[in-house]
Amino acid sequence: MRIVAIYKEFSDHAREMEEWIDQFERRSGRTIERLDPESIDGESFCAPRDIVQYPTIAVAGDDGKTYEMWSGSPLPVIDEVMGYITR
Repeated sequence: MRIVAIYKEFSDHAREMEEWIDQFERRSGRTIERLDPESIDGESFCAPRDIVQYPTIAVAGDDGKTYEMWSGSPLPVIDEVMGYITR
């Protein structure tokens, strides 16, 4: 499983997302993949999943399947996202 944070670095929601990511990584010991939706990697991740609202946090499998996604504010509760990586 991988946790992906999609957001624009220079936006109104960037600080909130960075704080959420830092807290998640401290609590879980896992690294969150960060994507800019306007980058090539970001576009290739967002387009097939119809991600058009930011910030978005997605839980994706190595097979490419998206298991859960949270878009916009407020950001999800960290324990809810951690539930997907401990399954």
